[in-house]
Amino acid sequence: MLYVLSSYRRRARSDRLRQVRASLARPGGNATGLTWFEYGISAKWLELLKQIDPRVTRAAVLRDPANPAGIGLSAAMQGVAPLLGVELVPLGGSDAPEIERAITAFARSSNSGLIVTLGAPTIAHRGLIIALAGRHRLPAVYPARYFVTAGGLISYGPDPIDPFRRAASYVDRILNGEKPADLPVQAPTKYKLVINLKTAKALSLEVPTTLLARADEVIE
Repeated sequence: MLYVLSSYRRRARSDRLRQVRASLARPGGNATGLTWFEYGISAKWLELLKQIDPRVTRAAVLRDPANPAGIGLSAAMQGVAPLLGVELVPLGGSDAPEIERAITAFARSSNSGLIVTLGAPTIAHRGLIIALAGRHRLPAVYPARYFVTAGGLISYGPDPIDPFRRAASYVDRILNGEKPADLPVQAPTKYKLVINLKTAKALSLEVPTTLLARADEVIE
């Protein structure tokens, strides 16, 4: 019975993800544009967490419950979690006390790691999140470079400048008569991997050379 229920949930998450992707391909109406993320990126976050600390068997996913993008991100992570041998634990938090309570309670378990998704609460309280990850010795993956420059361990996210360059071509096409409904919403095409070696050392982690070789920026 548990296996059937688990399979049903996986199919439901997969169906939701396919629906989201279909709507991006054919947005309809009078709007199109570029997204700041692609749902599959969350699977990469989980892979990076496992690469930088293979001992991780439980990963908390910190996100804003009010952000609907969390459905697609969670579905992508759930798709690879069993293959990586990682149990996912959703954590919600809309303010500093909630975030601190959630991370502190989760960190009581061993072999744990943290994935931070992008949202208003995680951006506003990134200093607290980074401090808690350090205090509880949680390897953490973040969605943007500025988390790592502030002391976070590792980030993987879209190049923040590239979407503005690509938007210019859509403006040109629409001004020349194409309908926004016929133009797919574009996902990012350029991503940056940033690693903070000082934070890795503080967590007693040795970053694999293969990971360092792929990094776009290494902070020492």
